[in-house]
Amino acid sequence: MSHRYLFTSESVTEGHPDKICDQISDAVLDAILTQDPSARVACECSVTTGLALITGEITTKSFVDVSKIARKVIADIGYEGERSGGFDAHSCSVLVALDEQSADIAGGVTDSLEERQGSADASNSTGAGDQGMMFGFACNETPELMPMPISIAHRIARRLAEVRKEGILKYLRPDGKTQVTIEYEGDKPVRIDTIVVSTQHDPTIDGITDNDKLQKRIESDLKAYVIMPVFQDMPIKPNDSTRYFINPSGRFVVGGPQGDSGLTGRKIIVDTYGGYSRHGGGAFSGKDPTKVDRSAAYAARHIAKNIVGAELAERCEVQIAYAIGVAHPVSIHVTTFGTGKIKDDEIGEIVKANFDLRPAAIIKNFDLTNLPKKNNGRFYRNVAAYGHFGRTDLDLPWEKLDRVNDLKQALKQAVRA
Repeated sequence: MSHRYLFTSESVTEGHPDKICDQISDAVLDAILTQDPSARVACECSVTTGLALITGEITTKSFVDVSKIARKVIADIGYEGERSGGFDAHSCSVLVALDEQSADIAGGVTDSLEERQGSADASNSTGAGDQGMMFGFACNETPELMPMPISIAHRIARRLAEVRKEGILKYLRPDGKTQVTIEYEGDKPVRIDTIVVSTQHDPTIDGITDNDKLQKRIESDLKAYVIMPVFQDMPIKPNDSTRYFINPSGRFVVGGPQGDSGLTGRKIIVDTYGGYSRHGGGAFSGKDPTKVDRSAAYAARHIAKNIVGAELAERCEVQIAYAIGVAHPVSIHVTTFGTGKIKDDEIGEIVKANFDLRPAAIIKNFDLTNLPKKNNGRFYRNVAAYGHFGRTDLDLPWEKLDRVNDLKQALKQAVRA
């Protein structure tokens, strides 16, 4: 008999304080790389009531107005005017404290250990921007090969922003969180167990001031306009046993940076696989592609997705680890959780033979330093909210199933051997 269990993942909207910071950090990165693709960027942001603080280490030949960029991001999210709630794009303080990247770090990145030892390919001599381990994951639970709990949580969070910005539910404000619990039988999702949505809102709705009536109205509207539309093309839908918790704490008027401070890189599980896969601990936003926290995580997802897409496995997790200043990974590990058509170590050898995981090769393969310029100065900001993986609304190079045929051919050769 298959084991039944519950698994939960969460997402947040673009108006969540932490996500405001991620978007500001990545908007700064976009602006700098658009002018200077070789720039080194490590940009952090923190927000609270009436204040955005932007810090970091940046080495670049470009000039960007960081304060103007931050205000535009805040306004685009929806924090402006009388409904801004203590954090207005046009009146909040924006403090900028940026310095240059450490020359010690820059030297090891520009010229890798391999190049200094005379053993590097000159076109791929970039050293890793830091030590650390990165994970990529894919599974066949959804068409985008993502775990179902985080996939649905992101869809609901994005839909919250859509109905707010399109005026369908005008009383909604930018801050919000979603959470989805899926019941599994073995490794297969079989039922939507629980849906949690907390959304910021106006103090009154169409003249309704009574809190109980207000909450009933929000619950009714969110089920009709936010939650149920998300499931139209999903193989599993809510049923009579599904539980809903909509604004379970009650009134949610004070939100955003007035309700809680925010910080870049504090939603790393939301950004990846919702806890379904392991995480190396490194954040993405505000970092140029020489930082393997970002670029190697994208490469690991690309590998895992193509392995599942090629049907070498039903679930796949890829770990890559680096030493600072060294181009080649110190380790590559593949796990298929017993779903692989061949042994995991054999798949690992296929990966090593088919994917160049030196930082410069990853950057070149995905064109990571030129993507902002190719997308009208806005690329990384787009992935700073609603997840970096499994995005069907964005054209992301690491989401392409462009190595499936290579992997299928490698599988045939491995089976014959």
